[in-house]
Amino acid sequence: MKDKPIVLDLFCGAGGLSRGFIDAGFSVKLGVDFDDAALKTFEANHEGATALKLDLFNLDNVNVIQDFFDKNNYKLDVLVGGPPCQGFSLAGPRQIDDSRNKLYQAMVMTARILRPRVVVLENVPGMIQLHGGLVKDKIISDFTALGYKMGEPKILYAPDYGVPQIRKRVVFVGLLGAIEEFSYPMPILKPEEYITCEQAIGDLPALVDIVGEKVQPYPCDPMSMYQQTMRSGSGAIYNHEGTIHDAKTKKFIRMVPEGKNYRALPAEYAGIYKYHEALTRYHSKKPSPTINTGHRSHFHYKWDRIPTVRESARLQSFADNFVFFGNKTQQYRQVGNAVPPLLGKAIATEIFKWLKKNGN
Repeated sequence: MKDKPIVLDLFCGAGGLSRGFIDAGFSVKLGVDFDDAALKTFEANHEGATALKLDLFNLDNVNVIQDFFDKNNYKLDVLVGGPPCQGFSLAGPRQIDDSRNKLYQAMVMTARILRPRVVVLENVPGMIQLHGGLVKDKIISDFTALGYKMGEPKILYAPDYGVPQIRKRVVFVGLLGAIEEFSYPMPILKPEEYITCEQAIGDLPALVDIVGEKVQPYPCDPMSMYQQTMRSGSGAIYNHEGTIHDAKTKKFIRMVPEGKNYRALPAEYAGIYKYHEALTRYHSKKPSPTINTGHRSHFHYKWDRIPTVRESARLQSFADNFVFFGNKTQQYRQVGNAVPPLLGKAIATEIFKWLKKNGN
């Protein structure tokens, strides 16, 4: 291909999926979201990309996206996005009257207007069972009607692709005018080769009873290939500010053994926490649980504190030179909402091959 294929990221957040596409050889031109802090993070970390704040509940704003591409004379190659799908009607996905579905409709409308060669839609795995699979069928039907070859979605498991975190995402890929369905990326690691928490974050400053500086030097040489990869292009550590807990909280954290959760607490604490990941301490020799948008339900495998934004970002496979903006709560949310860049890169690499093979 003469030029890098062009990508548009709807509901981009901080841009984990876009970062993966850039690392696979694509050019991300535009990210669209409604979160100011996330958009600042997106624009700062994606070379040459524009971050655009748009309310896609208003479907007229799809015209703003079209104007951007027309004005810059860009031809869109890949549309990516993770629109919420909670609003599909229980009466059936063909009767979409829930306002939340306008976000999904915005993605369909964008594909209809800009006609990208490839459409990538990602979401939580539970979405494919939503309303007995009717939502999944609706998505396939809508993009098939636009001329995309879209088969059954695939659930991808992040540790298979080098991400040190137990995370699953369901991915739909539609290929415009294709005869054969998309070939999803094959795993690159076996379970015994999965990257562990210690391999991912063991080189970062301990921050025992200190907050730490906004920018910190590396305290030691990298102790794993993963750490070395994460450090590439970064001369310092950002977003690694600790939380100082009071004595009662630290005592509580200390009671949770490595790799265990609230179920391992003394009997007097039983029943306080209901969901299975509450108060989970990471295991140094395993990938982390799924990084979420909060930040107080997980604990460092060694230190009696919650993980920092940078530790969470490392576990999501964000390189250290990817800097997050906003307050700490906003940064944690950006990290937790993101698609791991290494998972995005695996998907993007296969799409790049298809575009090259099919004369992009």
